[in-house]
Amino acid sequence: LGSVVAYFTSAKFLLYLGHALSTWGDRMWHFAVSVFLVELYGNSLLLTAVYGLVVAGSVLLLGAIIGDWVDKNSRLKVAQTSLVVQNASVILCGIILMIIFLFKTQLLTLYHGWLLTMCYILVITIANIANLASTATAITIQRDWIVVVAGEDRSKLADMNATIRRIDQLTNILAPMAVGQIMTFGSPMIGCGFISGWNLMSMCVEYLLLWKVYQKTPSLALKSAKVEESELKQLNLKKESEMKPAEGVQLIVEKDVSGFEPPQEKEMSCTARIAEPFITFRDGWVAYYNQPVFLAGMGLAFLYMTVLGFDCITTGYAYTQGLSGSVLSLLMGASAVTGILGTVAFTWLRRKCGLIRTGLISGVAQLACLVLCAISVFMPGSPLDLTVSPFADISARLFESQPLPTIASPEDKPEMVFATGMPNLLNGSTTPANSDPEMSPEPVPLISVSLLFAGVIAARVGLWSSDLTVTQLLQENVVESERGIINGVQNSMNYLLDLLHFIMVILAPNPEAFGLLVLISVSFVAMGHIMYFRFAQKSLGKQLLICCTPDPKEVSHSSPPGNTSTV
Repeated sequence: LGSVVAYFTSAKFLLYLGHALSTWGDRMWHFAVSVFLVELYGNSLLLTAVYGLVVAGSVLLLGAIIGDWVDKNSRLKVAQTSLVVQNASVILCGIILMIIFLFKTQLLTLYHGWLLTMCYILVITIANIANLASTATAITIQRDWIVVVAGEDRSKLADMNATIRRIDQLTNILAPMAVGQIMTFGSPMIGCGFISGWNLMSMCVEYLLLWKVYQKTPSLALKSAKVEESELKQLNLKKESEMKPAEGVQLIVEKDVSGFEPPQEKEMSCTARIAEPFITFRDGWVAYYNQPVFLAGMGLAFLYMTVLGFDCITTGYAYTQGLSGSVLSLLMGASAVTGILGTVAFTWLRRKCGLIRTGLISGVAQLACLVLCAISVFMPGSPLDLTVSPFADISARLFESQPLPTIASPEDKPEMVFATGMPNLLNGSTTPANSDPEMSPEPVPLISVSLLFAGVIAARVGLWSSDLTVTQLLQENVVESERGIINGVQNSMNYLLDLLHFIMVILAPNPEAFGLLVLISVSFVAMGHIMYFRFAQKSLGKQLLICCTPDPKEVSHSSPPGNTSTV
């Protein structure tokens, strides 16, 4: 009983609990805000597309600056500030959306609808601030706090990373289901109120949990300051002259503990203040490029350039192929199960084979499963037809002078019709656009779509194991004083490739071209794993060279066996 109580009061469990609350609120909000924007703008996807573009572009441009802010401030201040900003922004957004839902008719008539347009801009802006604060929270908790709480035990760090991912998988499925039921049986306004109330309660609890974790882990109060470039060169020279790697780290920490105070900086000029964010952006990307795990990080980013996941694009394609909503929900559940199996496989493989080899095995496993997706493109039932122009329906709309969707009043409930023939997912209709409901279309063979989803679901094991491998490599190999900015740039890279995958879909939106998108996605995933294989070859080659050419001086100063567990 005492051990159980000790676990539930430990810093590790409190960190899990805080992450679960934060992720649950995040997933509810990300699901709901897209639905709210579609509902508000006459069932058009315009506002949702603008929101997605703004979010991706903001993280892409500001990722390094956010990471630099994380590095330059104390851990508790960063965590608490980002937590309050994130939740306060969501609460404010919820209140504004409730006002819009209540008084939409009146807002439409004021200033020719410009006031309503300003409300939309305000909602997207505040929601974007909430996402940027969420990015800062993820960097500081998942990339820094968790490393400090795990201490020098890398097996404990691997277990904690895997547990965090399991929490992510569960909340990805359960949170949207919960808020979706509230919005279905209640109303969008009730959904806004529920999410605002949840974030208010969650913010208070998470704030308390962060303080408890900080108190229980004294090492969180010690944070290495950034070392000057000249000082880093001196440290590198000492390392080359057979100094232990641990001594370089100790120098930095001792400097912090001994109360070393750097000389006061001169007051910056106005021009320097304006240029500082751009310099930080440049320095962040340069530092990222110079990291020993650069290729592994780039490989992870390339895994985001894919349509082979359970997002709105693949779901819409599945509807055009005859899969029902109930079948898709079961497939999403199976995907979550295989994702959790991936986290279990990661901890087992890391223990048996080492961290770097775990990434190799995971990459091969994911690519092997994605071969099924590539084969599905050429199987019966695949709509692949590259002779069909992806812009044919758009051109027809323009030549026929059909109006584009406009802001609708609450009484108007137009059907959402996609140019690609994709169904109206919001009202539950699975009837393809421009089709006659009285005519019963020929059943589409399910061999192709079955192979596609079998490959996608099976590949989640290798995907999540690869993700955890690169995450831990970044945690272990990036110096403490640069964790924020390096992980900020990594987030920017992930968003950049994710943005490119949406652009790819915009250029080829029709189902006939989806097979081509599948082949491009498999190619990008393969390129990502090739980058990781190259990183592994370099790392394992260096370690093999060190093992084969022992030096008596190095033998007497060798690190403890536990420090070689990354192999």
